[in-house]
Amino acid sequence: MILTIWIILVLLVIFFIYVIGKDLIKHKNDLEDVNPLKVAFIGFFVNFFDVLGIGAFAPQTALLKFMKQTEDRILPGTLNVSNTVPVLIQALIFIKIIEVEAITLITMLISAAFGAILGAGIVSRLPVKKIQITIGIALFVTAFFMISGQMNWVEGGGEAIGLNGGKLVLANVANFFLGALMTAGIGLYAPCMALIYALGMSPLVAFPIMMGSCAFLMPPASAKFIKEGAYNRKASLWMAIPGSVAVLIAALMVKSLPINILRWIVIVVVIYTSIIMFRSALKIK
Repeated sequence: MILTIWIILVLLVIFFIYVIGKDLIKHKNDLEDVNPLKVAFIGFFVNFFDVLGIGAFAPQTALLKFMKQTEDRILPGTLNVSNTVPVLIQALIFIKIIEVEAITLITMLISAAFGAILGAGIVSRLPVKKIQITIGIALFVTAFFMISGQMNWVEGGGEAIGLNGGKLVLANVANFFLGALMTAGIGLYAPCMALIYALGMSPLVAFPIMMGSCAFLMPPASAKFIKEGAYNRKASLWMAIPGSVAVLIAALMVKSLPINILRWIVIVVVIYTSIIMFRSALKIK
């Protein structure tokens, strides 16, 4: 079963590279004006810590806005497209090394993918103000889940590596909505971790499920953003390549870094960026 998932993930990698490659070639003469070094640093930094479960979307949004490397209107698409290949690599690694019950893993991956497919088409057509408000809310929600984990407000956790019955249904419904919200710029990792803890599963199981969910939902969601032209082409490319390298490096170092301190830093950045998003939205009439 793991081999089947691996094959699907490899096919998704090939599919995504074809779609984005075709679009980049088509628009090679009208790429955006971004600083390659800045966006490359952002891609490496956020994906390195993404492997640790911190999540890439919130700090990536903050850094892109702080360095003024893309427009708010195309932030959701840029976030999804730039992180697709790095997330696929994460999934390939963690699905292999951490055991999860097959039915639980597969159904949650599929539910997240369907949520993203339904959500991306709507989000890519939203006006700037609505996107800013959506991302602002999404970041506050992300911060809440991260703080909940840090303060142990979300009770649960255990040794289970799979779910059944009502818990499995609940997990899939929740993951469907998390997949849809992913296209609005809200990272799936933190709320997915909280969901898994609350349902009594082992904390380790969160890694293959959340990474696999994103790996299944991001290629089709990103393909929609690419089709709509609702992403920053140059920034996405320059973040994806170093981001993929960062994933490979972080996978070897995951056990030796002070994750707790880093997560608190990210929480502060998330809340700050959310406030900035709301302020920007208020300026648009």
